[in-house]
Amino acid sequence: MWSKCLTVSALSLLLIGTGCSSSPAGIPKDLEPQIDKNLTFKDMLVSPGSYQGHLILLGGEILKAKRLKKGTQIELLQLPLTTDQTPTLDRTQSQGRLLVLYQDVDPATLTPGTRVTLVGEVSGSVLEKMDEADYRYPTLTVKHWHVWTPPTYYGRRGGPSFGVFGGTSVGGGSRGGGGIGIGF
Repeated sequence: MWSKCLTVSALSLLLIGTGCSSSPAGIPKDLEPQIDKNLTFKDMLVSPGSYQGHLILLGGEILKAKRLKKGTQIELLQLPLTTDQTPTLDRTQSQGRLLVLYQDVDPATLTPGTRVTLVGEVSGSVLEKMDEADYRYPTLTVKHWHVWTPPTYYGRRGGPSFGVFGGTSVGGGSRGGGGIGIGF
């Protein structure tokens, strides 16, 4: 009887947890089915005009931002997304840059180096100078924007951590110690 109650309770919690789960990047449920899951950044980079109007899920790192008449233009270094929709920390995996237009954001709040995950509508491309060379930037209009908290102390993100430690001491006698810690 008791094990039956535990099984029912565990299944109930599992179902509740599954029902409440959502995208790590907070993508609205009504926007998710509209994302073209077959469209890659590389495809868009090669032929942005062919995908005009398509929604794409991308990750990136903010390089710079500036105010335009029609909104804030953000230059992003594209970064592949991990399984939890977080942009990778490895910049060498980038396939290029893009420009996104985001309404209702002050460029001063967009710190270079900040990682973001976004859903954007492909709007075409523009040719601009990058250093001394011409560069064709694919352009998108932001439909959803998620800013990731920067890595914290020792490069790890906030949240619980677990560890085991030990030590010894020599002096007037010998002593040893150890412990288990949980941190937040």
